[in-house]
Amino acid sequence: MNGSTYVVRRAPGQVPLFRESKPRMGRLDIELTERCNNECIHCCINRSANDGRARSQEMSTEQIQDILQQAAGLGCLEVRLTGGEPLLRPDFEEVYLYARRLGMKVLIFSNARLITRRLAGLLARVPPLVPIEITIYGMSRESYEAVTRTNGSFAQFRRGVDLLLVHKVPFVLKTVVLPQNRHETDEVERWSGRMPWMTGPPNCTPFLDLRSRRDSDEKNALIKSLRLSPQDGLALLIRDAASYRREMADFSSRFMMPRGDLLFTCGIGRSMCIDAYGRAQPCMGVRAPELTVGLFARHSAAREGRSVSDHCAEASGGDVFGLSDAMVRFARFRSLRATNPEYLSRCARCILKGLCEQCPAKSWMEHGTLDTPVEYFCEIAHAQARYLGWLGGSEYGWEVEDRRKEWTNSMNRGGTSDRHVGAKRA
Repeated sequence: MNGSTYVVRRAPGQVPLFRESKPRMGRLDIELTERCNNECIHCCINRSANDGRARSQEMSTEQIQDILQQAAGLGCLEVRLTGGEPLLRPDFEEVYLYARRLGMKVLIFSNARLITRRLAGLLARVPPLVPIEITIYGMSRESYEAVTRTNGSFAQFRRGVDLLLVHKVPFVLKTVVLPQNRHETDEVERWSGRMPWMTGPPNCTPFLDLRSRRDSDEKNALIKSLRLSPQDGLALLIRDAASYRREMADFSSRFMMPRGDLLFTCGIGRSMCIDAYGRAQPCMGVRAPELTVGLFARHSAAREGRSVSDHCAEASGGDVFGLSDAMVRFARFRSLRATNPEYLSRCARCILKGLCEQCPAKSWMEHGTLDTPVEYFCEIAHAQARYLGWLGGSEYGWEVEDRRKEWTNSMNRGGTSDRHVGAKRA
């Protein structure tokens, strides 16, 4: 058999799964709930775990299974189950197993507090095929619960992590930098490095988003007060300055260029997110009601106030879509263009656009529009560019010519130009 011309041995990674074309849907995100058993001070989405109104509007088990079935028909091979805290759903195991029986990898975002011996055992027997992602908010009860505002949450988090370790269920850790835990950054990295599936420092979120539904001025004010300044954020990024420079040299050679007036340059329409109420949106960040569609018929409840689902349905005309139709609709957004004069004079011409986190989702969170520049993310991008010597202290990215070749050559030599502006170390 070894000499046969009809049999060729190949490792799984050597054989492309799709030879001619890729599946229509690359990945699906499902927010099983917006409710969470933490009350994190910085969160852009969470609702109370006991929010009965939100719970009554969430998708049923059958609706979620229908979505997964449609996604499988579109060639989707991976689903991310997130929230809120997805483990709050009593049908989580049923949803998880349904996705796995469809052949999907399942990426779970969790705070680990609700990991039980039973669930850890299930995940060991029927592995999700990708590591679970767990967020760590602090290395002590004081720092952790200063973020979560929930008594006992730190002990439950550690217990959940220990159960996954005992059952050998792969997971990775990530973190968010806040005034309450910033002093523990090094300790978080050391502890995370002892986890068997960590291949580098934990993924870190240094720059916070506002509330993604624009539902609370009070909560947005709190989030703004917690944000790192651009210089403090830069100090965090350059703790390993040599590594940072190497990464940015490669990044600049590929992504640093003006993007023009097109709003979406991210491959929109190849994946999607389904929120807890059965609304499809182009990605997890884009919640502008006019850019989302309903997957199920909804009926307004005769009660005081307006529900999330009713508000979104009204904004998009109340139409009901399947996943395939929603993907076609979302793909059309690739041609949407900015009209805001400030965006056109700055963002459309800026050579830092690839470095900046400005996008329609961020703009809508901050301003309720799709094309208003977000000053916070603009300042962060410019702080990095000035540190790297790409810009002088008074220059802006929309005022200079394309300097990508100069930047790349300079950083490959390990140096900076005379435009360099220093930054403090963390």
